[in-house]
Parts: sequence; structure tokens; C-alpha cells
Amino acid sequence: MEVKKYMGIYWTLQRLEAWVQFEKQGYLEGNPEHAVYGKEYDWMKAQMKLRLPNYNGEQPIWLWPKKPDMRSTGHFRGNTGCVRITVELDEKDVLMSDFEEWHIVLNNGFNANNEQEFDDFYNNKLAITKEDSWGRIFDIHKERDPEWDGVSEVWLQGVTGRISLSKVKKVEHFVTRTSALEKCMNE
Repeated sequence: MEVKKYMGIYWTLQRLEAWVQFEKQGYLEGNPEHAVYGKEYDWMKAQMKLRLPNYNGEQPIWLWPKKPDMRSTGHFRGNTGCVRITVELDEKDVLMSDFEEWHIVLNNGFNANNEQEFDDFYNNKLAITKEDSWGRIFDIHKERDPEWDGVSEVWLQGVTGRISLSKVKKVEHFVTRTSALEKCMNE
């Protein structure tokens, strides 16, 4: 019986130096030196190990299922040489999650489904742990409470382990803009 592969197109944003290293070694892996949130990245790596059959414990590489607009600011500091790399990966090698809910993990908070659950958790009325609530970031098709989550589209992100050079479809070079905040801070 033939096993079908479901390939998806994703984008990753990297500094130019990372792309140069990628070309030299033939693959891209996340760099632990850039893991700003060590504990939270370790949690994500544990989730990848549980949920991705081919994951081998590398630092996560962040992916986007929608092409990032490099005209906007916030991807990197201003005046940074970077690349937007288009890759084609087997969907079973990418762990998708809710970008906004990932920030609840980063902020060590409880990922509540609604205001009542939030209040109940912080009033010690629930059995679920904060860490157990974090797993909800992977439920990207769940029904959402518009009063709690709003009505905007879910902003998806993905993570994967090593990406081989053969998976690259396109590389676009950019120098990032300086944000208004950066300009004010430099005056």
C-alpha cells in the first residue's frame, strides 16, 4: 500500500548569516543561542517530540503558512539583512499552532477558553494545570468564544526541526525597515 505524502508550502524568516550557514552545511536548524525563551522553547520541543514522528530534538525553526509581508516591521531589528525562504515540507513534519496563544505560553499564563474559565482558574476552582492548558494552542480548529477571542482569523505559525536545502523553493533577500519605535529610541 502506497503512503501518500501531503506537502505544504511554508515560509521561514532568517538572518542573512543563517542562510549563508544553511547553504554551507546543506540544512537549517534552529540555533540555541537565539532561543530567547529557553523554558518555553524546551516545552515546544517536548511537544514536537510527542507530535511529529520524524523530529529529532533540534531547536525549532519557525514557519508561516501565509507568506510574511516583509514591508512591515517587527520581524527583525531595522537595517538587518535577512531572507524569506520558501520551503515545501511534508505536513506531518510541521507542528501548527495559534500564534497569539503561543504568547500565553511565553508569558507563563493560563490559556483559557473563555472569561469564566480564566476567572475559575485564578480562583483555584479548576483541576487543569496551566501547563495542560498550553496544549490548546495546537487545537487550531476549535470553536472559539467571540466574546473572549474576538472574531478575527486565527494567526497560524508552525515549527519544524531540520530543513534540508533540497526543500527550498525560493529565497528572497531583504534589508528590514527601521520601525517608528526604533527611530524614536535612536534619537
